[in-house]
Amino acid sequence: MKAVEMTGRTVQEAVEAALQVLGARREEVEVEVLEEGSKGFLGLLGSRQAKVRVSLLENPEKVIKEFLEKVLKAMALKAGVEIRRREDYFLVSFHGRELGLLIGRRGETLNALQYLTNLAVSRLIGQRVRIVLDAEGYRKRREQALVRLARRLSEKVKRTGNKVVLEPMTAQERRIIHTALQNDAQVITYSEGEEPHRKVVISLRKG
Repeated sequence: MKAVEMTGRTVQEAVEAALQVLGARREEVEVEVLEEGSKGFLGLLGSRQAKVRVSLLENPEKVIKEFLEKVLKAMALKAGVEIRRREDYFLVSFHGRELGLLIGRRGETLNALQYLTNLAVSRLIGQRVRIVLDAEGYRKRREQALVRLARRLSEKVKRTGNKVVLEPMTAQERRIIHTALQNDAQVITYSEGEEPHRKVVISLRKG
């Protein structure tokens, strides 16, 4: 991360000077105030300039794309990468032929790559970002399958009275199960266990 330290009569003046040196806009940098500055007695004696460290933030989309292109190359896969910024996360869509290897069994490879991408990119840009990976609409198909599964298993719980423990899932997939059954007055859902083996439990609602 490129950074410069600048001084000025005020913090704002020091920041403006740093922005000129970096050739950046205010929203593209992180500002750390090292010294507030002081006018001194009568504006003359003991005056001290403000000092700031201004760091140029990495472009998340660029870092995500470069990281994933290296991974695809290592996997000998040819795929297009499309990145779209959502409200609180980045959605990365892969397009191409034979993406089954990238998805893996029940999305295991895609989920593992998503986890690694979140870790790597957050470390590279120096701040936490949330990234969701998808391949040829797999996430939507998986969501639909999980909703059907949740409803089918909830009926089993109502019929037998026994709770059902699902297989380990990612937080994203567990959320789908919880949401699918949140308005069902007869069952409740909760998660148990530790990551990455955390599971959803469906049981009868007491009373």
